This record gives sequence, structure tokens and C-alpha cells, in this order.
Amino acid sequence: MTSDICVVIPAYNASATIKDVVRGALKYVSRVIVADDGSTDDTAGAASEAGAEVLVIEKNKGKGNALKLLFQKAIEEGYRSVISMDADGQHDPEDIPQFIAIYTRHPDDIIVGSRMHEKEKIPRARYNSMCIARFYISLVANQFLEDTQCGFRLYPLLIIKRLRLMTEGYVTETELLIKAGDMGIHIRFVKVKTIYSEHGSHFKPITDITSITAYIISYAHIKWLIEGVTSNNQNTYSAKNYVRDRIGENRKIDVLFQILTAFTALPATIIFLAEYIILPLFIPHNFASIRKLGCGFSKVTIATQMLPFVLLFAILEKTIQAAGFQVNFVDRFIGRFYSNLWKGKK
Repeated sequence: MTSDICVVIPAYNASATIKDVVRGALKYVSRVIVADDGSTDDTAGAASEAGAEVLVIEKNKGKGNALKLLFQKAIEEGYRSVISMDADGQHDPEDIPQFIAIYTRHPDDIIVGSRMHEKEKIPRARYNSMCIARFYISLVANQFLEDTQCGFRLYPLLIIKRLRLMTEGYVTETELLIKAGDMGIHIRFVKVKTIYSEHGSHFKPITDITSITAYIISYAHIKWLIEGVTSNNQNTYSAKNYVRDRIGENRKIDVLFQILTAFTALPATIIFLAEYIILPLFIPHNFASIRKLGCGFSKVTIATQMLPFVLLFAILEKTIQAAGFQVNFVDRFIGRFYSNLWKGKK
């Protein structure tokens, strides 16, 4: 049992599942800290009874806020790393030893659980949205990320200290991967079980996916704006005066910026493509992260221009299926335009 890692669990109305998660985790680490995020049931009592230390947040403020409080607590307690888990039973504590095994060999890397090897267990619409999300998150994180939405992760706390986390809710986990990758941190993956609990999830597909997408687009705009006018600048993020973080300091300005970048995403990628082609005459090796892939910015531009067609094909597919015909447009379309750009590259 390792002593420099603790398990942290954000929890909201999870009294039915939290005991098993805590007890399972305590088989492999000596301490589990649960943040009860304004639960209206007995989540705090159940977690404490199972052996966890509980931080009580009086009012529900979302997963991102709970994670940040848990990170700070672990840092104050002197832990080197934390393993984050969900409280709803979708993360099996029996997978913890796999994280620890990789951590012993790569103590400075983030380690993320991946469910993508069990495609058949993931709802099809969810899997497709995950594939599109990982295409863009991988681009701004400068490396291929197998599963960007799994919250079962190991974070070295030295990395957490170097990040300025500005978002809330489920967006925080995406923000964390993007910023860590964009400052040069290697992100590794380990296969974990794919579990969809009968108790459900607090993840709201429409609102949470919209929020995550808006953040990814807004971050990409800033990253590619910087890369476009600088040479050999693949890792653009720094917690000190980073433009995207400065925008995030004002909630109203941040929302307006995300709306603006979302509505201008299609023409913006065409402008970035023009910069990619023309500016090297004056700024050698701009867009370093894209040039490293060897596919050109045209791949990104085309994929972005195709996004409206994903929705169109999804509607068309459902209409045809409703008429009794079995067709599959969307999967092939996503496989064609949102593939792994790192495949076959060292």
C-alpha cells in the first residue's frame, strides 16, 4: 500500500454507492478524502462510516469546485499524487493497482483511465461525441488522448500546482488535460472497466457537452492565435498571464468570448489555414504543434467545416431508421474526419 497517494472523490447525493467505492479504494491506499458537494442525502455519513475523511461543501457547486478543494487538501496534507474517482460506482476500485503500477515507472505523468477498448458497452451517441471531443482536445493538448472524458485519473500534485484552473463543473477535467498537455506534460492511459451504473450520473449530456465544447473552441482559438505568430512554440500554456486565463477572470467577458469563438469557429479555421500557408515566409515553423503531425492545418479546417454535417447525418440516419431501414452514416463519417492524427507516428 503506497503512502504518497490518496484517493479523492467528489460526491453528490451518492449515499447508495459511496460506501463500496471508499471501502474498495482503501484496499490499495491508506487514505480516501470525499468532498460532499451539497448533498441532500446522507452521502457524508455513508462516506465517513466507510472510512473516508469528508469535506462538507454546504451548497452544491459542481464537480470542478469539489476537485479543486480536494487537490488543495491533498497538497496541504503532503501527498505527492492523487487518484480521482467518481462516487457513483462507475469506477471500479479494483483498477487502482494499474494506475499505481504505471505511476511507479512514470511518476511525473498524468494517468487517465480509458474505456474506449469496450466500445460495445458505451452508448453509441456518447461514444461518437467522445471521439469528436478527443480529436480536438488531443490537438490542443499536443498528443493523442484515448479517452478525454473518463474521470478516473492519477494526478501528480506538482502538475496541479503549475495549473491555474478557471472553470467549474465537468469542464474542469477537460481544462486540466488541455493545459497540462499544452505545457508539455505527458498523459498516459490505462484500460479500465466500462461501467454504467444503475444509479445514473449527474452528467447532463446537452448542457455539459455544450460547456465543454465551448471551452475547447475558445482555448483552441487562443492557442492557434499564439502559435500562428510565433516560431517553434508548441507548448503555449503558462499559468502566468496566459490570455485565456485572463479572459476567464471575468465571468461575463468569458461567456461572451466563448459565444463569439463558437459562432466564428468555421471561418476562424479558414483564417488559421491561411496563416499556416502564408506566414512561414515571415515566421518560420509557426503552428509547431500541427506541423509536427505532418498532416497540415487543412485536416483541422476540413474536420471543423464538417461538424454541421455530423448533426445533419445523425438526423438523416434516425429518419431512415424510423422507416425501418438499418443504416450507419454517422460512425463512418466520424471515423473518416475525426481520426487519430498521431497514428503511425513516433
